Amino acid sequence: MIDLTETDDLRGDAHRIINRALRDALPGETVRGALAGLSLPDGLALVAVGKAAWEMAAAARDALGDKIARGIVITKHGHARGPIAGLDIFEAGHPVPDEDSFAATRAVIDLVRPLGASDAVLFLLSGGGSALFESALIPPGEVQDITRQLLACGADITEVNAIRKRLSAVKGGRFAKLCAPARVVSIILSDVLGDRLDAIASGPAAPDECTCDQARAIAEKYGLRMSGAARQLLDVETPKRLDNVESHVIGSVRRLCASAAECAEALGYEARVLTSSLCCTARDAGSFLASVARDHAERKKPLALICGGETVVRVTGGGLGGRNQELALAAAAGIAGLRNVCVFSVGSDGTDGPTDAAGGYVDGTTAQRLRGAGWSVDAALADNDAYHALQACGGLIVTGPTGTNVNDLSVALIGRTHAQCDNEAMYR
Repeated sequence: MIDLTETDDLRGDAHRIINRALRDALPGETVRGALAGLSLPDGLALVAVGKAAWEMAAAARDALGDKIARGIVITKHGHARGPIAGLDIFEAGHPVPDEDSFAATRAVIDLVRPLGASDAVLFLLSGGGSALFESALIPPGEVQDITRQLLACGADITEVNAIRKRLSAVKGGRFAKLCAPARVVSIILSDVLGDRLDAIASGPAAPDECTCDQARAIAEKYGLRMSGAARQLLDVETPKRLDNVESHVIGSVRRLCASAAECAEALGYEARVLTSSLCCTARDAGSFLASVARDHAERKKPLALICGGETVVRVTGGGLGGRNQELALAAAAGIAGLRNVCVFSVGSDGTDGPTDAAGGYVDGTTAQRLRGAGWSVDAALADNDAYHALQACGGLIVTGPTGTNVNDLSVALIGRTHAQCDNEAMYR
């Protein structure tokens, strides 16, 4: 979470909203609540996968105790918070799978392969699992290369996962098949718009809604470089029905937005959730939020405009950043010169792209301060270098790993005093 030792009231409010939303999105209590309503046998095998896997597994161990006979936790490097009794904990690569991902997944397969009809697997799943949980059907190096292509081309998460499912022995319902005839009980923290089970972490225990025709069309749309063996796998259909799985979604971006709105209202803002399904490029989203904020800048009552979802970045430059930082930086020009207006965007897992930041914060002074530091907003965006630009003006938001993962939160605040534009031309 963020240290609230801010002198600026608007940024302090931004940080309070972020902290409250992230706190409410932590999975511990919701996992315990979900498990309390289930009838589970003794001798459970626990498998927890995702950026929130450690928190979810710790809650399950606390709730179920010795009902869990054995288990494995796979989370992102740096996200494990210590040992959990009776569970083997692995950290692995994200957003591109690494050798640790492959080794951890082999351990899971070895765990579930001997299970019989009287056994059960408690499968705790959260976002990030597509990279963390991987058993490649083609050489691992090619899986890594295709993953990087998908992340750079601007494909949305459903398109990305449609390809990854077909290249994997555990995605697209195939993990549930490996567990059969054992029963699989999935407790899911959703980071996918609409909570599509087959899209969350590429749906290891969900029937796959995507068809071979759709997968081939996605590969063609983005001009993916793939070997003949990989292209042949696009023609192999994934499971469309699973009889050994029950699934329970316990959290999503809608709760994140609602918590942000509740906190904003407690701080004196009128809160409006514009959407919990934001799905466009990060630059377009930042420009949109800035435009809406500018339209409301003359109002006297404080206003919080809230969006949740997941934007995409089309990587054309060689810089560093993530979608939330790019969204924030893209808003800087649109709110330049406005007093007491800000835009901020954060990833709920505490990580934005390949950086140590969760996201970015900009206000009406950001564009001017960047110019003073020798930066151009447009040039930084063209080089996809939002991280260093925001770093230069103190605009990075750093939370550390949060223990949850339910998409992104993007907010425009019109503050407590009358917002107005002052010498606006000098900021452009």
